[in-house]
Amino acid sequence: MPKNQQRPDGQPRDKAGASVVVWLLLGLVVLFGGLYVAAHYVAGDKVPRNTTVSGVRIGGHPQGEAAQRLQAGLADRVNRPIATTIEGEQVAIDPARAGLAVDYDASVAEAGGERSWDPVRLWNYFTGGDAFEAEVEVDETAYDAQLAELDQQHGATPRDGAVTFDGIDIRTTKARTGKALDPSETLAALQEAYLEDSPEVVALEMSEVSPDIDAGDVQEALDGFASPAVAAPVTLVFEGSEVKVFPEDYTAALSLVATDGELVPTLDAKALTAVVDTRVTSGAPVDATVALVDGRPQVVPARPGVTFDPAELEAGFLDAVARPQGERRIDLTATVAKPDFTTKEARALKVREEVSSFTTYFPYAEYRNINIGRAAEIIDGTLLKPGETFSMNDIVGERTEANGFTEGFVINDGILVEDLGGGVSQMATTLFNAMFFAGLEDVEHKPHSFYIDRYPVGREATVAWGAIDLRFTNDTPYGVLVDTSFTNSTPSSSGAVTVTMYSTKYWDVTTTTGERYNITKPETRRIDDLTCHPNEGYGGFDIDVVRYFTPVNGNRETRDDEVFSTTYTPSDTVICTNPDAVDE
Repeated sequence: MPKNQQRPDGQPRDKAGASVVVWLLLGLVVLFGGLYVAAHYVAGDKVPRNTTVSGVRIGGHPQGEAAQRLQAGLADRVNRPIATTIEGEQVAIDPARAGLAVDYDASVAEAGGERSWDPVRLWNYFTGGDAFEAEVEVDETAYDAQLAELDQQHGATPRDGAVTFDGIDIRTTKARTGKALDPSETLAALQEAYLEDSPEVVALEMSEVSPDIDAGDVQEALDGFASPAVAAPVTLVFEGSEVKVFPEDYTAALSLVATDGELVPTLDAKALTAVVDTRVTSGAPVDATVALVDGRPQVVPARPGVTFDPAELEAGFLDAVARPQGERRIDLTATVAKPDFTTKEARALKVREEVSSFTTYFPYAEYRNINIGRAAEIIDGTLLKPGETFSMNDIVGERTEANGFTEGFVINDGILVEDLGGGVSQMATTLFNAMFFAGLEDVEHKPHSFYIDRYPVGREATVAWGAIDLRFTNDTPYGVLVDTSFTNSTPSSSGAVTVTMYSTKYWDVTTTTGERYNITKPETRRIDDLTCHPNEGYGGFDIDVVRYFTPVNGNRETRDDEVFSTTYTPSDTVICTNPDAVDE
């Protein structure tokens, strides 16, 4: 046909051919698109046809069904114990307890069991399918617990070295290497054997575990801190007043704590402050004194009254205890009040030995237990310096209920009556005799008006608040410590009170007791009173007691013999005429 010849429909022939081609291509696109869409819907979420997961065929099945088939196919393997050896010992490990499990859905998805327009995915479904391994998930909490149990049973926990204080002694604990399973290597080995069709025995190897604190760390702590800490006391300087604290006291406040692979010195600030408080007092000073310790008199040091900042002490103490001798000082900002009676002055009292002791006994009465015991409690520990005078009324105080006393029998106008503090004269008599044999100066004492046969005749004393006192002076050059001990009376046994005096012996005291003279007879009284107490009377008399002094321990003084003359009035017979009177 000639060029540009037209077809019967009027279109140029070359344009008509192009249209045919276009329509043909569009038809092919529609055809293949339809086939692609059909392939997508046929594949759906099915796994590629030839797919296996850990040897289980799941190909050609939708994802949910494939997951079920995989779970059924692996059922025997996931529940099977994993055979291992640890240090040559056979150990079966439960996978579930080790935190191992299969994620079936993730395993199917990984194998291609999911919807997708990806042509590669569609191609693989119809033509492919590979062998995959199941996706294993790990419960880390369960795995760590199982690993810890295996380490406990088959391994050895590493032991840190340690340094501790026991007073001035240093205790060390040797470091020890431990053994444990490596967490990552053990997990990898268990995962590999978990789903094997014919697994071999897994040999799990223990690894050495080094302690955080080894022998080198211990030696460093000894050399750098512990040994210097017990080498010498630390001197605290409070505005010119020095107080020493000793290792046997302050090491209780020290410790070496394992921190980041080192033994770090640590201070218990509260415990240290308590130690320092035994050497000083907060605010007011405390005088030195003498007290019995394990049955022997010892000087209790004075304590200056110090106000200081505990934080300042805490900040400098760890550094101070690690310094060499001669440099172990801490200067503290403080205000200091010095004691009136120093430790040096207390030592100069030379209270060293027992110089006298005297015991009296009394029959059962509860008021005696209360009153004599209370007086003994108050007097116990009294320290008399040279030249000081002891007053029983001043020390014991008024015998009131508030002061711990109760009513008991006292002598008034030659007869027994009830009053607060009855029985305290037992304490006065015991004190008098201890003073008597210690060789101290009698200043004031008054015997009972009539003789009481449980007391030494001519060597006894009574007291009455506001009227009659027992007083004696320490006229020796040494201090005198007064110690008391008390035993309650019972219905079946007598009570006892003892006074012991400690000093340096200055006199050796002996005594004689003369014959009774000027004998007098008792009278009989009839008393019509509800408070009357009957009494079987006996006669009165005079008696003389002599005290002799012999100087000892280099004492060059002389002292005249001392005569104590006592007149006892008769103890009248008392007949109570009122039928309702107290009948004792």
